[in-house]
Amino acid sequence: MAQAFRSSLLSLRDLLVSAGPLALLAVGLLALAYWWLNPTPPQQVTLATGPAQSAYEAFGRHYQQVLATEGIEVQLLPSEGSSANLQLLRDGRADVAFVQGGTSELQAADQEKLTSLGSLFVEPVWIFYHTKALHQRRPSGVLDALPQLRGLRVNVGTVGSGVPTLMAKLLDANHIETNELQLSQLEQTPATVAFLAGQLDALVFASAPESSMVQMLLQTPGVGLMDFPQHEAYGRRFAFLTPVTLPRGVVDLAGNLPAQDVRLIAPTTALLAREGTHPALLQLLAQNAQKLHSGAGWFNRAREFPNTHHTELPIAAEAERAINEPVPLLQRYMPFWLANLVQRMALVLGLLVAVMLPLSRIVPPLYQFRVRSRVFRWYGRLRDIERDRQSQHLPTSALLQALDTLQAQVEKVSVPLSYADELYALRNQIELVRQKFLPDKGAPGTR
Repeated sequence: MAQAFRSSLLSLRDLLVSAGPLALLAVGLLALAYWWLNPTPPQQVTLATGPAQSAYEAFGRHYQQVLATEGIEVQLLPSEGSSANLQLLRDGRADVAFVQGGTSELQAADQEKLTSLGSLFVEPVWIFYHTKALHQRRPSGVLDALPQLRGLRVNVGTVGSGVPTLMAKLLDANHIETNELQLSQLEQTPATVAFLAGQLDALVFASAPESSMVQMLLQTPGVGLMDFPQHEAYGRRFAFLTPVTLPRGVVDLAGNLPAQDVRLIAPTTALLAREGTHPALLQLLAQNAQKLHSGAGWFNRAREFPNTHHTELPIAAEAERAINEPVPLLQRYMPFWLANLVQRMALVLGLLVAVMLPLSRIVPPLYQFRVRSRVFRWYGRLRDIERDRQSQHLPTSALLQALDTLQAQVEKVSVPLSYADELYALRNQIELVRQKFLPDKGAPGTR
């Protein structure tokens, strides 16, 4: 039993020595490919959102909860808004961010260093006003054209929100100079408080309807929402604007709010990522955007968003696939991290197999050589004994002793059963040589 166990260990050792270098090469190439491809996404990502109680903040919390299930921590970075988010991406302080179209001027470097994960939703330009204040200027008390803002106290938001930039473009298109309005740039919450206190006549937001401020102002008595009868013309003049309609009663069916359809203009908000953001993370964000933004809303039907339209930056390849193609097969049955690992390493594994298969053909001959060498190396010693006999340099007794020693050493040799015939052939050869010494035992001078 001990001899059989020793034989098995020797065979295993020979196999490891023969195949070991090839296995080490395969492991080394696999480790190198893993390092180069870096298939595992980071465990932390920074998402620039927006001011407190904004739609951006609300969506940011949704992404935070969803990605937490995949083991990825989303750090929410509050900001003044869209324009500030774009700068945070440029500075490398945020990995991804919500950025509204038309609210900032894109730089040439942005086309190379930033990518879009698709358009997520529209954010109408909401211009709320006090109907009583407007009655002093217009008997109807209805605001339906930007030139009617002349002379009013209007808050257009902070510079970081991007709304001032957007409003400047709209005012310029209507031939209105900024000094014709009493403009202020308060943050969203202080501006709303001042508006409700009567210190402002009009308040400009560019936000999704999910914003708590928008929801509250839409239902506040004495507060009107500006109608844009020319919303189709605005959409033709500005590529980043989409004409939308707030349907009658959508805010409150029982209260019939609004009492009639309100025409609005709406920039589209996209999720942007900076250069160097891990591809797997882009894929995961884009896939979850499908879940978070694909439902029906006030301004869109189900599955209209996310999409690859109305984007001012190149669409990331991962987002293109996530938006326009089905969920990858592996991700339907595996956790994301495992499916992503297999998916990104599949090509490398294929190439590795293509390279290693031809190389693996040298393992059987090498193993055979190692096993047979344990037998063949004693043939050299046997040949030396025969040469000494023919040259008669040593007495026969010494040669017989050497032969006995050789035989004892060969008895200890262990080989797999498939190579036993060669071991027994060696033993027969030793006996044949021994027979050649027998006639010489009685010859004079042999001892």
